[in-house]
Amino acid sequence: MRLLHTSDWHLGRAFHRVNLLGAQAEFIAHLVTTVRERAVDAVLVSGDVYDRAVPPLAAVELFDAALHRLADLGVPTVMISGNHDSARRLGVGAGLIGRAGIHLRTEPSAAGTPVVLSDAHGDVAFYGLPYLEPALVKDEFGVEKAGHEAVLAAAMDRVRADLAGRAPGTRSVVLAHAFVTGGEPSDSERDITVGGVAAVPAGVFDGVDYVALGHLHGCQTLTDRVRYSGSPLPYSFSEAAHRKSMWLVDLAADGSVTAERVDCPVPRPLARIRGALEDLLADPALARHEEAWVEATLTDPVRPADPMARLAERFPHTLSLVFDPDRSGDDPEVSYARRLAGRSDQQIAEDFVAHVRGAGPDAHEQGVLRDAFDAVRSDEAVREVAR
Repeated sequence: MRLLHTSDWHLGRAFHRVNLLGAQAEFIAHLVTTVRERAVDAVLVSGDVYDRAVPPLAAVELFDAALHRLADLGVPTVMISGNHDSARRLGVGAGLIGRAGIHLRTEPSAAGTPVVLSDAHGDVAFYGLPYLEPALVKDEFGVEKAGHEAVLAAAMDRVRADLAGRAPGTRSVVLAHAFVTGGEPSDSERDITVGGVAAVPAGVFDGVDYVALGHLHGCQTLTDRVRYSGSPLPYSFSEAAHRKSMWLVDLAADGSVTAERVDCPVPRPLARIRGALEDLLADPALARHEEAWVEATLTDPVRPADPMARLAERFPHTLSLVFDPDRSGDDPEVSYARRLAGRSDQQIAEDFVAHVRGAGPDAHEQGVLRDAFDAVRSDEAVREVAR
């Protein structure tokens, strides 16, 4: 069975105020063409269909058009909700849409109930694990402590239990939206860290033939059977080095997997350039970036006059301007942002405690801080679901 694995469409998202809806429509057209020309048997969309819980009307219309085009091909699609989606909104009409071969999986309670498709070699069971916000689903899965690993492990227990009751030789595919150990994040994914644990181990998914992951925006292979497709378009300059693609996965009769990357159309390349303004304007080596979307980091010790206007004369698609003067590490004017770069909310709070009272928090106080951050994240998730 040939599968096309994609995720993180983020319909409705802009790139530094540039409307991407046209580029997203071009991606949908490319996906449909790929399905038709490469004889795809099923399409997998592993969450973050939309960029926010209440998407703009134009994004909803594009999604509707995508569903119609996929249904017209007669190729089944299995789709889950991600942490950017409103699961309740995305799941409206799922039963009716399912009759057209578009299978939306947004309910955690259905984790162990697969979509079953067949080919010449037998059944393939597709299990959809939508984004599982631990604070909201811990009771559903009967876990005592809210954490991503605990709820995903409980969901996978249901998957394995259902699979064990099926005919021998039934192949299995899991769609999940999570941060799995070994994956490389970028700046454009919303943090889903809960309980102080940033990622869950890939071993949580043991026992199935293929795991189609969403959430991280870079295409990645964690194991031959566990992969991220990544986002089809770049959504931050941290993705400048990404090759945007989908996975074309062949699931053999014995459950073995082979996979090929299918490139996605990208409206413009991304470029991150750094240096003094005059050097950036004069450097001939930067000519290749003149038609790219550009993030320029200026290292001038004194902020130059009209930097954006001057950059735009050579790089007309400059979208982001950052000032990072070259100074010694002990210079008191080193930016606050640079000092905080790469540090988690928990670490920043602990540093603040140490700065104020001269000693960092003890183990109990660290737990209080962690619980406070988790409570804020959980409250945000609850309010987003209720919108």
